[in-house]
Amino acid sequence: MSEPEHDPKTTNEANGDLDRAREILQQTYGYSDFRGLQEDIITATLQGQDALVLMPTGGGKSLCYQLPALVREGTGVIISPLIALMQDQVAALRDLGIKAAFLNSTQTPETQAEVIASLRNGTLQLLYVAPERLLQSRTVNLLREAQLSLIAIDEAHCVSQWGHDFRADYLQLDQLAELFPGVPRLALTATADPATREEIVTRLKLCQPQRFIAGFDRPNIHYRVASRSANPRSQLLQLLTRHRGESGIIYCMSRKRTEGMAAWLSEQGYPALPYHAGLSNAQREDHQARFLREDGLIMVATIAFGMGIDKPDVRFVAHIDLPRSLEAYYQETGRAGRDGQPAEAWMTYGLQDVVKQAQMIQQSQAPDDRKRIERGKLDALLAWCETTECRRRALLAYFGEDYPAPCGNCDTCLEPPQTWDATEAAQKLLSCIYRTGQRFGAGHVLDVLLGRDTERVQQLGHQHLSTFGIGRGLTAIQWRGVLRQLMVAGYVTADAERYGALVLSPDCRPLLRGELRLTLREDVQEQRSRKAQALASTAPADMDLHDEALWEALRELRRDLAQQNNLPPYVVFQDRTLKEMVALRPKSAEQLLQLTGVGQAKLDRYGEDFLTLLHRHER
Repeated sequence: MSEPEHDPKTTNEANGDLDRAREILQQTYGYSDFRGLQEDIITATLQGQDALVLMPTGGGKSLCYQLPALVREGTGVIISPLIALMQDQVAALRDLGIKAAFLNSTQTPETQAEVIASLRNGTLQLLYVAPERLLQSRTVNLLREAQLSLIAIDEAHCVSQWGHDFRADYLQLDQLAELFPGVPRLALTATADPATREEIVTRLKLCQPQRFIAGFDRPNIHYRVASRSANPRSQLLQLLTRHRGESGIIYCMSRKRTEGMAAWLSEQGYPALPYHAGLSNAQREDHQARFLREDGLIMVATIAFGMGIDKPDVRFVAHIDLPRSLEAYYQETGRAGRDGQPAEAWMTYGLQDVVKQAQMIQQSQAPDDRKRIERGKLDALLAWCETTECRRRALLAYFGEDYPAPCGNCDTCLEPPQTWDATEAAQKLLSCIYRTGQRFGAGHVLDVLLGRDTERVQQLGHQHLSTFGIGRGLTAIQWRGVLRQLMVAGYVTADAERYGALVLSPDCRPLLRGELRLTLREDVQEQRSRKAQALASTAPADMDLHDEALWEALRELRRDLAQQNNLPPYVVFQDRTLKEMVALRPKSAEQLLQLTGVGQAKLDRYGEDFLTLLHRHER
């Protein structure tokens, strides 16, 4: 089918409408002119055409539907999945003198009645609704009574069942084509690879849409990925010292981790609030309002819960847990530097992230084809984390965009990573996994490799294996880095059905036989001396994953007890005492009393709580 033609009269009218849109842009919004693809998108919409708009966060997508809605006759309907975001945008529009409103569950019946009345009498210029609300029969009947200027479907990537932020209600939005014929529809998103773009067009039944694909590059954002050290909180503090007094967002995997991180940051002198789906509506609204209004506040949010906050001066976005895909990562980091000023996207990840994400995919109830897609997205994300090339080029290449030269504004450009010939080390680790029967997780395999004569090693007789102690030339942290990269390369997998047991893949055979050489990335913290590591960290330099979990639990217990007794944490026990607990694992009051800083009074007051915790973390 050929593209619809527009006669000169229609084109002239559209040109006049474009002039009117430019006038509103200048007089109401205060911008001198359109930027990027805005003018072309607005022109197409003013002519009544459907459009697919792919534009990076902060690129001005909102104006692409707001301006045509203000010029065309009727009310523009904007479909948004996030209540917080629609509230922010409506508040900003009203501040500009634009008649805008939203309909959602947070409103009283009286307020909803006022919005409906203004829609019916034609005085409402923009109406924001969630897809769930839009598809209700009463909402559909209400909109069919009104004159609509356009329908904008924001965050359109939510229609993709294979995407990072799927919303089932978006699949029903294909009804809009039949319910409101002749009303132009725009599907807008900041993140969609080529396959997802076509899926959006198909599932929404857009009619011969014009496709507007803006560049993905956010040149003001500095990208940095750090391999997780023994003390990731210390790494985070290094980031925060670069942004003291500035607003930022920190993403965590779980609600509990979000709450704990926000509390710990506040103790460290960085005002922080949690933001996740488990909070009440009132709490989320309060935290959101504070984040918008207070300078230097940090929001700690779960990765799974969208941060629908349009705050322009977010100076950093940090991920302390691995996101689910590069699409999710790009979407979340795009909330930094919306004002175009320098901002930082920082992430730390480690072996545990690789294992956990792979297990979540393997254990999910999704069909096999979806698991394959999700695994492919995870592999792409992990490969990006481990790249030694320009990080920006690699990120843009994932979205099908060519970046001609190294950007000079990412960690790999500014501090080119060192690499090393890890062939022999990899062979040792693969052999150890094989000799231990491919039945154990990383902790036990590394204990054997490092020659640790633990109780479990003795019970299993693994101190007699040929691989026992052959890895003493590297630290535990280095070995975890080797294992992480072997898993990313597909040489090793973690079997979720056997509690994360490490399993060799067929691809490792040429490596074991010496038929190929393996070059790995050297982790940044390993480029410093062991002494420097110890000085920079409050945790032991070679703390393994199990020790790290105990270390954090001990610190959390110390903090809780300190708060209960209105004391600074160090008054309960100093860090040195907690380090000795991690190293010696006391099992009785007598053993606990032998540690530095533990006297009878503290034993009587705190001993039972700490011994209970230590018992829960026994190997």
